[in-house]
Amino acid sequence: MWGDLKQELWQQGCLVELEITDLGDGGEGVGKFDSKVVFVPDTVVGDRALVRLVRVKRKYAYGKLDKLLDPSPHRIRPQCIVADKCGGCQWQHIDYGYQLSGKRNQVIQALTRIGKFSQPTVGEVISVSPFAYRNKATYPLSVASTTGKVQAGYYRQGSHQIINLNQCPVQDQRLNPFLSEIKDDIWYRFWSVYNERNHQGDLRHLALRIGRRTGEILLTLVTKTRKLPDIEEQGRAWLNQYPQLVGVCLNHNPHRTNAIFGEETHCVVGKPYLTEIFAGLQFQLRPETFFQVHTEAAEALLEVIIERLNLSGDEILLDAYCGIGTFTLPLAKRLQKAIGIEVQDTAIAQARLNAQLNDISNVEFYAGTVEEQIKQIQVTPDVVILDPPRKGCKPQVIAALLELKPKKIVYVSCRPATLARDLQLLCDQEDYKVTYVQPADFFPQTFHVECTAFLESNL
Repeated sequence: MWGDLKQELWQQGCLVELEITDLGDGGEGVGKFDSKVVFVPDTVVGDRALVRLVRVKRKYAYGKLDKLLDPSPHRIRPQCIVADKCGGCQWQHIDYGYQLSGKRNQVIQALTRIGKFSQPTVGEVISVSPFAYRNKATYPLSVASTTGKVQAGYYRQGSHQIINLNQCPVQDQRLNPFLSEIKDDIWYRFWSVYNERNHQGDLRHLALRIGRRTGEILLTLVTKTRKLPDIEEQGRAWLNQYPQLVGVCLNHNPHRTNAIFGEETHCVVGKPYLTEIFAGLQFQLRPETFFQVHTEAAEALLEVIIERLNLSGDEILLDAYCGIGTFTLPLAKRLQKAIGIEVQDTAIAQARLNAQLNDISNVEFYAGTVEEQIKQIQVTPDVVILDPPRKGCKPQVIAALLELKPKKIVYVSCRPATLARDLQLLCDQEDYKVTYVQPADFFPQTFHVECTAFLESNL
């Protein structure tokens, strides 16, 4: 009879009582009902809760927290008043120590389940500044249906409904005045706001970027059109109002797409870049430049890489997916030679400029895909750094590395699952062994974790 009742409860809309016993890869709490797995956002291990099933499959379901019956000892009060609505953070309700434990476990589970590594050596998670850390924030814009006022914020979890924000506890707090005040200026100028449903309106996103060490700020409006009425006048007013603001830019994105930035950016007033100091070097960052959002955590990870590589100064390094030279240039100062590869021409141009700014001459940068450019290298690197997108390395890159046979490989990844997959491919024929994995918390208050694997050749 109880089995029949359980079967009846296993339907969309039904309430079930669960104890949360694990955290999923997507940040949700995980519980079991009648041996079936239920994923529940906004929960944490130790919670006992009533959960409403919202999407039900034969062996698993997704649920929504309906009532907290007995809170976990790891549950805390979020710092943000809209943390339960905003999709920007998923873990503000979890105490930070347990967040770090969950992220380390996420890495271990990926390495053992996907990579098939037995008892991998995984360090404690690098942790710096769990709040007020983001050096970049990009907010979609909308118009409030009741007041007609301009809104900016992150999307509600699982939707495209904007949760309006005037401040955000995870971004650099020097950006908060811009988030609260720029919306009023947009409304005052009568600039139309983009509606993704009918592809009407001009302004799509407000993008803010700050140099953590310099305090310089860039403000960028992403627009469907190339021009906004009186934008130069308003840009000059913003420069006068905010002394730390160094430039106002427009980015043109006319397409029906979820991509934030389009291909064209031009500076309206001021400079088209800000200056940042990273690892003691000067970098120029433009609105669309990829740069790690947690400056201090990235520096801490770089220090671990330098320490574990134990460079003598005679090595040749290949930095695949090098971006603007964020890791290439600090490492080049400790090497005989460094080579960087990046698919984006604009990033390579910035990398070369950043090398000149810092008077670093023993580095070469090449534009193109890694799988193409790695075949053109005239030297055999001693060390290869990989920092691919979330989908990981293409099979051609793994094959090229196994042929190239560098002595050491450092694999930086923002997704443990693809890291584990690629490490298994590199170590499958016992050409390489993983000696150490270092997780780092580049995205506190979210389930995302950055990790770096160190490999040495067995040959």
